[in-house]
Amino acid sequence: MKVVNIGISLSIAVFVLLFVESCGHNSTAIDDYNREIYVPRYASGFRILGRDTGENVLIEVFNPWQGADSVKTRLLIDRDACGVPDGFDGQVLVGDAKRIVTLSSTHIAMLDAIGETDRVVGVSGMDFITNPTIQAHRDRIGDIGYDGNINVELLMALEPDIVLLYGVNGASGIESKLRELGIPYMYVGDYVEESPLGKAEWLVPLAELTGKRSEGLKVFSSIPVRYNHLKHKVDSCNYPLKPKVMLNIPYGDSWFMPSVNNYMVRLLTDAGAEYVYTENKGNASRPVDMEEAYRLASGSDFWLNAGTVTTLSELNDVCPKFIDTPGFKNGNVYNNNARRNTAGGNDFFESAIVHPEVVLHDLVSIFHPELITDTIPLTYYHKLQ
Repeated sequence: MKVVNIGISLSIAVFVLLFVESCGHNSTAIDDYNREIYVPRYASGFRILGRDTGENVLIEVFNPWQGADSVKTRLLIDRDACGVPDGFDGQVLVGDAKRIVTLSSTHIAMLDAIGETDRVVGVSGMDFITNPTIQAHRDRIGDIGYDGNINVELLMALEPDIVLLYGVNGASGIESKLRELGIPYMYVGDYVEESPLGKAEWLVPLAELTGKRSEGLKVFSSIPVRYNHLKHKVDSCNYPLKPKVMLNIPYGDSWFMPSVNNYMVRLLTDAGAEYVYTENKGNASRPVDMEEAYRLASGSDFWLNAGTVTTLSELNDVCPKFIDTPGFKNGNVYNNNARRNTAGGNDFFESAIVHPEVVLHDLVSIFHPELITDTIPLTYYHKLQ
């Protein structure tokens, strides 16, 4: 007589029912991912979708590099073990990412914001990263090199669950190799976002990757509150005359001036200042000759973001013909490299991405110090002496 273990059979039946419920009747239909898990308020480059049941999510990324048009990449996070939907040609991450390789330091800042830098096992350009946790664990984190010259053997040895990519004027040069190796990847398009808050909002999909959605939402939700509080404080003053601002230093024989829609220009505007070059309304920086740059600087009250220089003397060496412009003569030159390491890594291009409210505080302190009631010193900026 055959003995049936009713308890075991019941457990198996419950498991099967739960599996069917989580995966749905058609576990291979990508069209089932039509429930909005997160639609960004400020960013334009991503959204997170789910299904009616289960924990699987689909992260869609749009136009993640400069000049991209109608580009969409997709990453499926398979937490329910449902497998790959029929015809799905995107990337698949099985479960949450525990081992992450990142090609940009801004990704590290986003992970740091949610307390998950311990998941980073590989980086690009270790010496230029300012994050103290990463630097403290150099012995266990591999430096895989730069896009176009990646150490593929080291990358494979790190056994990443996912690689975080960025594109400049096109797809990353390592994308095809990752496909060949079967290593999942996701583009992070923070750098093409024009909104300061939109850049910071990219920490949400990175939180999703690590299974820390609620933490990511909590961290990000406080950033617009603080940013907009200070912005509204500036707006309420309705300054009739706003200080005019010159940006950058020459590169070769040209001076690259950002668009009026640029992230930095948005910050200047929100801080109650006026960008001096209003002719560029495109989506990329525009070179002007030195004569035009001198004219712009001569009509400016402040001069910001002066490359890698740290003193007025160094700036004089770089731009000797500009020492009689108002910003230089009046000592109103501020650079965004107050937080740099010995190798030249600049934290403005790392953690400031997820702290636009701190950058705005710096800028308001520079342009309208009368509005700042706290005693917090400048964080990313410093006045050149």
